[in-house]
Amino acid sequence: MESPCILVCSIDMNTGYCFGCGRTGDEIGAWTTYTDAERRAIMATLPARLETVERKPRRETRRSRMAREREAN
Repeated sequence: MESPCILVCSIDMNTGYCFGCGRTGDEIGAWTTYTDAERRAIMATLPARLETVERKPRRETRRSRMAREREAN
């Protein structure tokens, strides 16, 4: 199942979006119940949502660290 999760799970209180993936708490909780089409539709909105959160995650995520390490090798 496709997921935008980057293991930074914290909700921006101003927007209601996760700092890591851009989903709402309700969307995160119901993610496994959505159809593939519903998940793709939500994922299409995430880049714009992430532009509205007030801060970016401060720590390097596991996914970004693994990508950086792959690029270095």
